[in-house]
Amino acid sequence: MTGEVAHQDEDGYFFLVDRAKDMYISGGENVYPAEVERVIGSCPGVLQAAVIGVADERWGEVGHAFVIPDDSRITEVELLAYCGERLARYKLPRYVTFCSDLPRTALGKVQKFKLREMRQTASAAGAELPKPGPRTDLSGTLLDT
Repeated sequence: MTGEVAHQDEDGYFFLVDRAKDMYISGGENVYPAEVERVIGSCPGVLQAAVIGVADERWGEVGHAFVIPDDSRITEVELLAYCGERLARYKLPRYVTFCSDLPRTALGKVQKFKLREMRQTASAAGAELPKPGPRTDLSGTLLDT
């Protein structure tokens, strides 16, 4: 077992979706961070993103996106509006942290376990974690208020 999640199309071709250990369940739905990362990464103003699942009392788990912006100064509201047009609502990250870099291996792969550790360490130390981001529908109306 490689730990990869794949699906097969009607012609018999297999497509890799994500690593099983990275998947999280939000409100009973499977969320594959690679899909969310691709959408965030396609947003103007974003260089790269990494998404992890974090515990949530209401939904079980929700996404926390760590985003490296370019020089355009994209805001969290703009990013989530962009994602909201391209992802199902349950896939939208609940937390967004803008950062200048992501922890990586010597080969350049993002070390998601270190993102989880950083979040846990900050929480245990009493540091203020990012506030949940605003959720909007496609018209820009705030949800979950």
